[in-house]
Amino acid sequence: MSLLQRFAHNRAAQAGLAITGFVILAVTAGPWILPFGPEDMDFMAILSPPSLAHPFGTDSFGRDVFARVLAGGRVSLMISATSILIAVITGGFAGMASAYFGGWWDAVLMRISDLLFAFPSFILAMLLMVLFGFSSVNVILSIALVYFPIFARITRNTTLLVKEEPYVQAARLIGRHPLAIMLREILPNIAAPILVQASVGMAFAIILEAGLSFIGLGVQPPTPSLGGVMADGREYFSRAPWVLTMSGLAISAALLGINLLGDGIRDMTDPRLRERS
Repeated sequence: MSLLQRFAHNRAAQAGLAITGFVILAVTAGPWILPFGPEDMDFMAILSPPSLAHPFGTDSFGRDVFARVLAGGRVSLMISATSILIAVITGGFAGMASAYFGGWWDAVLMRISDLLFAFPSFILAMLLMVLFGFSSVNVILSIALVYFPIFARITRNTTLLVKEEPYVQAARLIGRHPLAIMLREILPNIAAPILVQASVGMAFAIILEAGLSFIGLGVQPPTPSLGGVMADGREYFSRAPWVLTMSGLAISAALLGINLLGDGIRDMTDPRLRERS
């Protein structure tokens, strides 16, 4: 059964792709459709409840919460996707090289991974932000460093299984360069678990970014972020619960779509499930 056919029979992947696609479309096209910008203030509509004019209500400055959620979602998705991409590239290459060459390179990488794994993800991200400073670039680098050992471990373990296969040995015997072997022979055969982990990591990266911004260590004002919108809504939750609630629901919708898509990708790429098909 082809990948397209497996996708047609996988409800989780279809639902995840639909939700994720809708979220991406909304945060991308929102600024071109909405009549309000994320920083536009209307002092006649301060803390207005959800209505046709303001679907998510307004905040303490009269700013449209829906516009701020879409703008913040765009920032959060950009930061999360970029950080995971960096982690996949750097961690993936380090893990493949570690398993392929072994020796001191493997020992050093594993000790670095053990050191990073010793800290909870959010605590490590907080520490890195304090050390690097508060900016969007540093948020990306911090989240990438948090997920670096995860992708390094995954690629190392899967490369150890693949590198002894006959086609890899044959490539060695004909004198192909190690980098070419890793990119052409090994990487295509270990891409499935990396892709699944990337989708899971994307969801957790959104949570990390929102958490850092919520406590003031992430994206700094006036740039909107989902965590920043939630932090603003916390201050007057009893008077205007929709600010915190609506931004939280937006994060939940994005996480639901990404997690369903990740589960679907895992099911479609699982060799045991493919054999049953």
